[in-house]
Amino acid sequence: MQGNLPLISPSALKARLRGNEELALLDVREEGDFARGHLLLACPLPLSRLELRLCDLVPRRSTPIVLCDRRGELVERAAQKLRRFGYAELLALDGGVDAWAAAGLELFTGVNVPSKAFGELVEARCATPSISAEELKAAREGGEQVVVLDSRPMEEFRVMSIPGAIDCPGAELVYRIADLAPSPDTRIVVNCAGRTRSIIGAQSLINAGVANRVVALRNGTMGWHLAGFELERGRTRRPPEVSSDGLARARAMAEGVAEQLGVRSIDFSTLGRWRAESGERTLYLLDVRDPEEYEAGHLPASRPAPGGQLVQKTDSFMGTRGARVVLIDDIGVRATMTASWLVQMGLEDVFVLRDGLAGPSLEKGRYRPSVLGLDDDAPEATTPAELSSALERGEALVVDLATSLRYRAGHIPGAWFAVRSRLSDSAARLPSAPTIVLTSDDGVLARLAAPELQALTGSSVKVLDGGTAAWSVAGLPLADGMENLADECDDVFWRPYDHDQGAEQAMNDYLAWEHGLIEQIERDGTVRFRVSPA
Repeated sequence: MQGNLPLISPSALKARLRGNEELALLDVREEGDFARGHLLLACPLPLSRLELRLCDLVPRRSTPIVLCDRRGELVERAAQKLRRFGYAELLALDGGVDAWAAAGLELFTGVNVPSKAFGELVEARCATPSISAEELKAAREGGEQVVVLDSRPMEEFRVMSIPGAIDCPGAELVYRIADLAPSPDTRIVVNCAGRTRSIIGAQSLINAGVANRVVALRNGTMGWHLAGFELERGRTRRPPEVSSDGLARARAMAEGVAEQLGVRSIDFSTLGRWRAESGERTLYLLDVRDPEEYEAGHLPASRPAPGGQLVQKTDSFMGTRGARVVLIDDIGVRATMTASWLVQMGLEDVFVLRDGLAGPSLEKGRYRPSVLGLDDDAPEATTPAELSSALERGEALVVDLATSLRYRAGHIPGAWFAVRSRLSDSAARLPSAPTIVLTSDDGVLARLAAPELQALTGSSVKVLDGGTAAWSVAGLPLADGMENLADECDDVFWRPYDHDQGAEQAMNDYLAWEHGLIEQIERDGTVRFRVSPA
């Protein structure tokens, strides 16, 4: 037993991971610690944010769950929360991640590793063609017809992009390509920040039988930057609307991919039956369209999971292995292309919902995940205006539970950064104050943490109503930078371009790490990738 948890040995866990039964393997460390070494198929679920993400990751309460951390320090705390919310079939990895490594089994660094390793394998097995930054620049300057399509979401595209590129997230490529490159003489270059989405995006077009020459931009925007070329910032170029001819061609290409790669579909009757069985078998209902389309109208109980991102970070959307997965879009092209990759990643039960938006009445609006624990007694709240006045009088101390990256980008002036799961340590580092006001991005995490901080301090603890977002909307100032740290900034994984110093070395290290993943997954032996070019 580890605390009150029954244990599973590393060898027994590896055997279960190779099986087909449902299982959720959850690593409850903060993401930065997780990224320093974890099991390949572990899903990161930081203890500090467990209530925010658990329902989406593991929706079925009777799912068998294995909890792990470095040596077993956090799993009992996580188990107490899970039991409280109705999750009963819990095990702990005996000795944690350190015991897994001591048994001679493989540990992986970084995040979203299964998807990134899969991308490397796709390039190797499909011989996905690529072009260097220098070659792309020379081709453009030489007058060649080239269109550069950035396969990342608009949020990432705005931060940095190749000059002249158009934002076209991965699942949108086949859907929109006929209108983006109407001439077969146009060379199509697909890029992302690094490698994975460039490779998957380019190979999607190749698998679909696009007549154009298609290549991935080798090493993406990182490769462009490392070549000494300037990136654009703040751009929002989007593809044109899909024409009737473009839609017909996209459907035909997607149908060919579905036939060659064995993508299956279901109707609403089958979906209804599976929903009725969701207490015995996990069901993920994922809408792979653009988030704006999801908000305009979506199937009830579906979640937004833009297709390119779903393939890029599968472990951020689904925590249960062996579950049923149903993908939705309006006309099936984006769902089919997304499914074609999930099937090759080894997911056994992936399906496209036929006429996915033609069934019951659609719901509108943003997705609001279920947050566990919010039904408890609500802590006392304060408004941005009230907090501003209290700060001017020196009567309050603000503690911000946002991620370190979000805190750096903008926080209430004078606020202290802390990590919820380590508040017992952080509390001793905070200045004394008669009132502590907790904040987070939208205030939800602060509400969950308020009783915990109250128990650790003698101060009155309130929460900022609406969080830091409400403070900003009220027109109050934000500070940036890394002042007032009550904890280490290892709560999240810092990507190479997040670093203020040494970014180029971090980029080179990251790209070398991606290249080495194929050998690692072969040694690990717990995934069943089935890469097959259409």
